[in-house]
Amino acid sequence: MLIQHATRLDGVVLDVRVGAQIDEVGENLTPRPGEEVFDARGGTVLPGLHDHHVHLHSAAAAETSVWVGPPHVRDRDALAKALAAAEPGDDGWIRAVGYHDSVAGPMDRTMLDALKPAVPVRVQHRSGALWILNSAGLARVGLDQHSDGRLRSADRHWSDSLQRRRTSLADVSSRLSRYGVTGITDATPDLDIGDMMRLTELHRHGELHQRLFFLSPGKRILHDDDLDLDDLADWIAERHRSGGAVALHCVTAAQLIVAIAALRQAGTHPGDRIEHAAVVPADNLDDLVDLGVTVVTQPNFVAERGDQYLSDIPAAEHGQLWRLASLLLAGIPVALSTDMPFGRGDPWATMRAAVHRTTRGGGVLNADEAISERRALMMFLGWPEHPCRVRTIEPGQPADLCVLSAPPETALAELNADLVAATIIGGEIVYTAQ
Repeated sequence: MLIQHATRLDGVVLDVRVGAQIDEVGENLTPRPGEEVFDARGGTVLPGLHDHHVHLHSAAAAETSVWVGPPHVRDRDALAKALAAAEPGDDGWIRAVGYHDSVAGPMDRTMLDALKPAVPVRVQHRSGALWILNSAGLARVGLDQHSDGRLRSADRHWSDSLQRRRTSLADVSSRLSRYGVTGITDATPDLDIGDMMRLTELHRHGELHQRLFFLSPGKRILHDDDLDLDDLADWIAERHRSGGAVALHCVTAAQLIVAIAALRQAGTHPGDRIEHAAVVPADNLDDLVDLGVTVVTQPNFVAERGDQYLSDIPAAEHGQLWRLASLLLAGIPVALSTDMPFGRGDPWATMRAAVHRTTRGGGVLNADEAISERRALMMFLGWPEHPCRVRTIEPGQPADLCVLSAPPETALAELNADLVAATIIGGEIVYTAQ
């Protein structure tokens, strides 16, 4: 295929010939007999976006789940109505997502029994790290005597007893294609080799267009109530001995501090990552520099949850939240992601949040952490194995491209998914706006 009249981010207008990879880049390339031609009409051509932290199966399951958190569900009455109207899926469960304690306080089996006692119910906390089951649900997974029904997502002792819902990834993949996303890193911590092979097969057979990269088995979620420094350091060291890097889920200051201490104790690997880094005290910036770890973060939560941060977190601590500019200024490698489905999944909205730091209600959270439009875009253009090494439009590079309908200056000013004119993966168009 030949892409004509495209504009690179540096303003150069060129043609791009692609097969399995980018074959040729130049001005006024002549179409070959039978070659498909796409006229970019001066629009921007980019390497396809890579979302560096998503959860594919959760994203597919969320399509048929009940939403029970802000902004649509804000109190116990609204929660009760949402669950009362819910019907079990084919697996016999009511699956609900997005819960936050601001709705009705910490949820447990007793609360769920009062709200929906008759059928198995499982509710996922919006962090993705916790499920709450009612008594009927606990009985279904063989945990009738569990004290509070609060179960960790990564604990396969109970989750393996669930029948995975029959969900297709085709809709998720199509949505990602409309955003110009050509690759994803699945950050689900408990994927085994069978899970990864099945996802790879879905990509091979076309249900999932995007190229796949996995963090598991090197991903670990940290929990404030059982932070064990020596255990974490031992796990990191074992992972490094096997030649792999680690990705540590850190959403609180305590988790980050223990992660830093464990990495110091175990030593580091060039591919080590801190996922989220939602809270970074100023004292830890130098620690992250010294360790050389990459931070993969989600400023979209400033837009999606920022009003709650502004109201619930002391103003003196706002500067620690979802840092970007200060991380980059310190020399810490940073890449962006959406954390779909726990975040919206639109990388362009994530870029806008990184630039403007504006909340849903119009407030501004931590304006000093704002970055430029160009920098925000580039932080979605990295290689999966090296998230901060930006891919380029040149021969030999993968033929995974995003073509926008506007030139670079307009595209950077708007950072809007509506500008995506075509998404190309492996030299094949998987989405076109026309």
